[in-house]
Amino acid sequence: MRQRRETASAASKGSIGGEASEESSHGGESRTTVHIGNPRRSSFVWLALLLIIIYCCSSIYHYQFQSMPVPLTADEAGKRGFSEIEAFKHVKALTEVGPHPVGSEALHLAVQYVLTACQSIKKTALWEVDVEVDIFHAKSGANDLASGLLSGRTLVYSDLNYVVLRILPKYVSEAREESILVSSHIDTVFSTAGAGDCSSCVGVMLELARGVSQWAHGLKRAVIFLFNTGEEEGLNGAHSFITQHPWSKTVRMAIDLEAMGIGGKSSIFQAGPHPWAIENYALVAKYPSAQVMAQDVFASGAIKSATDFQVYKEVAGLSGLDFAYVDNTAVYHTKNDKLELLKTGSLQHLGENMLAFLLHIGASSHIPEGNSTEAEEDIRKNSAIYFDILGMYMVVYRQKFANMLHNSVILQSILIWITSLIMGGIPAAVSLTLSFLSVLLMWVFALSFSFLVAFLLPFISSSPVPYVSSPLLVVGLFGAPAFLGALIGQHLGFLLLQKYLLNAHSKRRQLPPIIKAAVVKMEAERWLFKAGSFQWLILLILGNYFKIGSSYVALVWLVSPAFAYGFFEATLTSERLPKPLKLITLILGLATPILFSAGIFIRLAAILIGGMVRFDRNPGGTPEWLGGFVIAAFIASLLSLTLVYLLSYVHLSGAKKAIILATLMLFASSLAIVVSGVVPPFSEDIARAVNVVHVVDATGKPDEGQNPKSYLSLFSTTPGNLNKEVEQINEGFVCGRDKTVDFVTFSVKYGCWAYNDTNSGWSEMDIPTMHVLSDAKGNGRITEVSIDTKGSIRWVLAINTEEIEDFELKGIELCF
Repeated sequence: MRQRRETASAASKGSIGGEASEESSHGGESRTTVHIGNPRRSSFVWLALLLIIIYCCSSIYHYQFQSMPVPLTADEAGKRGFSEIEAFKHVKALTEVGPHPVGSEALHLAVQYVLTACQSIKKTALWEVDVEVDIFHAKSGANDLASGLLSGRTLVYSDLNYVVLRILPKYVSEAREESILVSSHIDTVFSTAGAGDCSSCVGVMLELARGVSQWAHGLKRAVIFLFNTGEEEGLNGAHSFITQHPWSKTVRMAIDLEAMGIGGKSSIFQAGPHPWAIENYALVAKYPSAQVMAQDVFASGAIKSATDFQVYKEVAGLSGLDFAYVDNTAVYHTKNDKLELLKTGSLQHLGENMLAFLLHIGASSHIPEGNSTEAEEDIRKNSAIYFDILGMYMVVYRQKFANMLHNSVILQSILIWITSLIMGGIPAAVSLTLSFLSVLLMWVFALSFSFLVAFLLPFISSSPVPYVSSPLLVVGLFGAPAFLGALIGQHLGFLLLQKYLLNAHSKRRQLPPIIKAAVVKMEAERWLFKAGSFQWLILLILGNYFKIGSSYVALVWLVSPAFAYGFFEATLTSERLPKPLKLITLILGLATPILFSAGIFIRLAAILIGGMVRFDRNPGGTPEWLGGFVIAAFIASLLSLTLVYLLSYVHLSGAKKAIILATLMLFASSLAIVVSGVVPPFSEDIARAVNVVHVVDATGKPDEGQNPKSYLSLFSTTPGNLNKEVEQINEGFVCGRDKTVDFVTFSVKYGCWAYNDTNSGWSEMDIPTMHVLSDAKGNGRITEVSIDTKGSIRWVLAINTEEIEDFELKGIELCF
């Protein structure tokens, strides 16, 4: 019997034929006809798909984080509802006071306003409800936190005054034994009236208290509203309440309201340690907004901040929730934290969620005790994984369930990969290695290209962070190079994989060259797609091992595309020739991951970009390009993780040249905008953080005729030089790095200074002094030092623990 040579159908010559392999025999002859589809895709289809994905991501972000509820008037809300219009009146009144830091007369006025509002709530409360108002004067105390931004510091405070409001049912005697704490702070930093941080929170709390005072007759426990002061000085108000106020002993749960920006949706970014609070919030919140990914980022220390919630967890051993406004993070702790930027609907969003939550847990039959006595392992198992979907639905489950779910998916994925590699043999193992190499090349090129741009920006732009006022510029400046790098890196992997597969197919079967080339390309495309799943599998394994809450993101990016691939693409035999990947596989595979993660990815990018205003905490202490590197790394990593599936479809399309050209044009136009200054780095609403401090340096020796030196120090926590600012001020400032100013809690390594007219406005009588009273040397050296802080409202004392073994502060009674 004579074996005929395989022949290609018309499809192999360029037309599109079937997509199957068929064998037939007739008259003693065997004939194999191979039908193979044209693997080349339309560039129009691919570009349209890319634009649709971009539009969907943008729409999800706006719907999830920018869509606000309609503000209600007092009449619309009713006596028992929440009215943004009424809450806004409180915010406006507090901001009109101006900046009100601790120790200022303005803070006294703000506290008096809150006190008056609380007394008004007491007068209008339902007759079956008791409302108690306490103006509390905190004694001296010392706040010594073990972790976070303030670890290693002992914060000593005294003479704090603030308002505490307790609402409870009049005829439920046991209600005094348990309470829910709702907390925020009245004080601001010295530079701003604090419309966002945190007058907006105080306004919401006052309107909440009014609403609760009409409902509390149905509650089983009290609700305490704490309007503290001293938060901006180191969480001192919360610490003094927990350690000194008699009502603190009844608190079973703490809810902290904060702002790291102004307006938008107030989201939960810390929950626990016990999951009861977040589970009940999910049941009743009308507009849920909560992301465990934000909690992971905050806990990592990437965001240099701290909230009162840390005191409630560490010092009081309480569980609860921490909310924060994070829109417009660039204005946080700057003069632009102003009322005009407070988005309509922001207060209504938080108020309605909080009112429903407080009424629900206030009437609950049981609230779990704090976790202070639980073993750390038990706390970890019970911690909550939580996230919202489109701001409409809330998903909450415990770490114990997450462990089972993740372990199950990981085990099944590993079994599938092992089975696939056994069936495919050595070629499959090598193909997996090469396809994963393409993933690594994506990361290398994406990061390299975006890092290069970040490094060059300080040399060609007026600011190292020219995108702060226009965050969309990062799409062109970093997104375009990262996208191009990811495409180039994956394409190099595609070429290596194609070369290997071509050699492997030559040894396994005899196919016409045209068919063989098409088969190899389609098989390489499939391996690139599967490499994306392998990448997310590795991330899921790592996240599960370290118990990272946001591992659910890796789960959906692994399971959904893998399921779509298995349903539409998988074959049970390696002998069957591959087909081009179907578009439906990509669309259905990416739908759920994009829905779950697009919004939070964009929100995190916006927070990081806004944070560049305060990036250099020790001015001049970091290279100018470092802030850009952080943004570039985030954008490049995000694209490398999420585009691995989409880009695998590019290599068989005719869109590569169009994509590269469009990407280069986007990058060039963004770069031109930055270089030309058409879009300035900063605007009237989003400005650079610049501080001017009158320094009196008394480190000289008066007995040797060295008088205190007085000068003005100008510095910025925003990366970049101050040449333009100095030129505009025109007050004789000289800038450089040859004069380091040590402010104890931070140092200025690059700044500007001026000595013109700096001898007025202060007196040597106002300068704090330090005198050595005794210096005894025996078994050890004991030195007694007297410090006279004069009229200082706040002062900082640094102690070198390498030289001083023990330290004791006398003269004031401290509460720890």
